[in-house]
Amino acid sequence: MLNLAVVFFIIAIVAAVLGFGGIAGTAAGLAQFAFFVFVVLFVLSLIFGRRRLS
Repeated sequence: MLNLAVVFFIIAIVAAVLGFGGIAGTAAGLAQFAFFVFVVLFVLSLIFGRRRLS
């Protein structure tokens, strides 16, 4: 999931440099969404991983 966020971020940077505003905005939005999903899943895995050890 983090890889997707990085890929979309790179696409957004390249599109912004080339002047494609709509594509850059969309790719940046997708990267942001993928990153937040990754963070939520990471936190949930930490919480539920600790509960199993107890």
